Amino acid sequence: MKRSRINEIMAAADDMIRSHGFVLPPFAYWTPDQFKANKTGAARVIEARMGWDITDFGQGDFDNLGLFLFTLRNGDPADLRRGGGMCYAEKLLISRQDQISPMHRHIVKAEDIINRGGATMAIELFGSDKEGNFDETAGGAVWCDGIRREFAPGEVLRFAPGESVTLMPGDWHAFWGEGGDVLIGEVSTVNDDLTDNVYREPIGRFSEIEEDVAPTHLLVSDYDTWLR
Repeated sequence: MKRSRINEIMAAADDMIRSHGFVLPPFAYWTPDQFKANKTGAARVIEARMGWDITDFGQGDFDNLGLFLFTLRNGDPADLRRGGGMCYAEKLLISRQDQISPMHRHIVKAEDIINRGGATMAIELFGSDKEGNFDETAGGAVWCDGIRREFAPGEVLRFAPGESVTLMPGDWHAFWGEGGDVLIGEVSTVNDDLTDNVYREPIGRFSEIEEDVAPTHLLVSDYDTWLR
């Protein structure tokens, strides 16, 4: 993706988030130079990979296959392993109309996916086989705002603003905005986008960046190179 396109997506996402009465934390608005100046104090932000995340999954077609995310807070995998401490994470996502976030599951993470506002959130679901692999014949069950709901293989569940679904490890899912763009909340166990996403198709989680202009703000995928 071109950096200029990423900058545009960031600005539009911030506008949409604010339109729903939500404001991102102060570090979201740091310039790259401000981030470098504050990197010692912001070590937790960097280590937990909190911040801006924009991806086309390496396919070069963000409008049709892509996702905007901002990680607001993220726990410590060591706490999760020992069963105490900061074992949770929270994100904001924007799923645009008919923009697919591709079919995937998680190994460890359980997550509540919440329609925070906008249009309808559509989620396509499949179950797993005994090894956790994608199974086009497998259905299952999820919790929708605390109510158990069974789903057939490939069934699409739809959620209006205020509604949510709880997905467990092994629940294969793809999602998109239906009828317009959707602001989505994600509340989950500790988030690890480097190792905990398993995609049905062999695609990349992060995008390669073409540096045609300077970044407005850094992405989480920039931290390793810009903040060494």
